[in-house]
Amino acid sequence: MLPRIPQARQLLEQRFAALYADLGQTRLDGWLAQLPQQLTRTCFDTPHGKREMWLETLLALPPLVPSKRDFSAARVMLGQAADCDDATRARLQQLLEVFIPWRKGPFELFGIHIDTEWRSDWKWARVAPHLDDLDGRLVLDVGCGSGYHLWRMLGAGAQLVLGVDPSLLFLMQFQAVKTYAPEAPTHFLPLRSEDLPDFGGTGFDTVFSMGVLYHRRSPLYHLQELHAALRQGGQLVLETLVVDGDVRTLLMPEGRYGKMRNVWFIPSVPLLLLWLRRLGFVDVRCVDVARTTVAEQRATAWMRFESLADFLDPADAGRTQEGYPAPVRALVTATRG
Repeated sequence: MLPRIPQARQLLEQRFAALYADLGQTRLDGWLAQLPQQLTRTCFDTPHGKREMWLETLLALPPLVPSKRDFSAARVMLGQAADCDDATRARLQQLLEVFIPWRKGPFELFGIHIDTEWRSDWKWARVAPHLDDLDGRLVLDVGCGSGYHLWRMLGAGAQLVLGVDPSLLFLMQFQAVKTYAPEAPTHFLPLRSEDLPDFGGTGFDTVFSMGVLYHRRSPLYHLQELHAALRQGGQLVLETLVVDGDVRTLLMPEGRYGKMRNVWFIPSVPLLLLWLRRLGFVDVRCVDVARTTVAEQRATAWMRFESLADFLDPADAGRTQEGYPAPVRALVTATRG
């Protein structure tokens, strides 16, 4: 074990203490009876080969004070280039690169542009016009990745934003950014959606699930989880892969889809809307359908592995390598009835 791991673990526990304090000021405070045990299990008790290295990296981040923060811009910004000298900036970039691959963003930290695989700001631009006002709301983002959209939700006025994603790497990426906004009421929980409690109709005002549904072996169960996390009258924002077709159309890939092993069900838009209605959602609407392009998802210096261009048929960009329809994503909003 590296010598400073106890201090690094303490840093993470301090961040979680701030989460508990923020959560305790809301109607969701009942979750605190089980949440600390959940986070201890997933963060510290479950074996992971890189946890110690990542914790050490968090602890080594330079103690900079950002002169400017902007959670409403396309690049989530913390600090400007003038806030530190070149040597400190170079050290900061070296430490941030420990967390490669960065998939969701972009971010700008003290003049460093983290050019992520996904232009997640493009997705936010499609989502934002269809949101209920987030001002003062309790917001949950299931499958939040590095947390880019959590900061945009905070920038849109949310009172408290929680992200849920089981990836320890994504937790570390979020915490690296959070280092420079420690008091922000924005938090990352390294949990699965199955770990969420049923709030009995008094849960979150807005729940997002973007890019998750097709990874679930039971999509209806995932939709039930989202329903249980919402308060009565709360808004669901769901984004997922879809295929052309009618209410009877459903694609279940045999093997991989776009080189991904964990794609299970891709419904048509009419079938997706039917699923939501059957599970008790009302005012169910598809508000956007967009084909994913290689300009929106691509390899960068911060994500140096295969990306969308490698997943498509080189002779037909309208098909995946396996011959399935290329990725098209629908954005759906609904209300818990």
